[in-house]
Amino acid sequence: MQPEHPTPALPSLPARSAQVARALAEAGVPGRVRQLDRSARTAAEAAEALGCDIGAIANSLVFLSGDEPVLVLTSGRHRVDTTALAARWGRPELRRATAEQVREATGQAIGGVAPVGHPRALPTVVDEALTGHARIWAAAGTPHTVFPTTADELLRLTGGRLLPVGPGTGAEPA
Repeated sequence: MQPEHPTPALPSLPARSAQVARALAEAGVPGRVRQLDRSARTAAEAAEALGCDIGAIANSLVFLSGDEPVLVLTSGRHRVDTTALAARWGRPELRRATAEQVREATGQAIGGVAPVGHPRALPTVVDEALTGHARIWAAAGTPHTVFPTTADELLRLTGGRLLPVGPGTGAEPA
């Protein structure tokens, strides 16, 4: 007997990236996970590998707010001002999560953290600077996998909130 809704065939991807691809497919996201020949661990590496502006790379950064892990999706061109963002977001102080805390919260390693595919949804901010790009790229679970998306799609996927991540009304260049 054939299932009513067969699962789409996924390309041969690492396990973490296959989880991300499934989450994207379930959410109706048209962009496919791509495996790169070169590392995309940093925004600069990802931009070079993809031939795009560094600002079009959506870095997935995990912070702790109190004891709760939170996700900040920031443009590769910007640094997060944790004090300004915490105040804007109405949250306790933001502290950078350790590699172990990142893996525990997301199931993924630093350098490949995707916006989705985590054991549970994390409170999320999407950097308003990402809205300035028609297409952005986000990690897909490993330092060698990415997927194309948009700021609006990231907001929908994560249930996130659109905020500037830097001081004042914008973000500081990296």
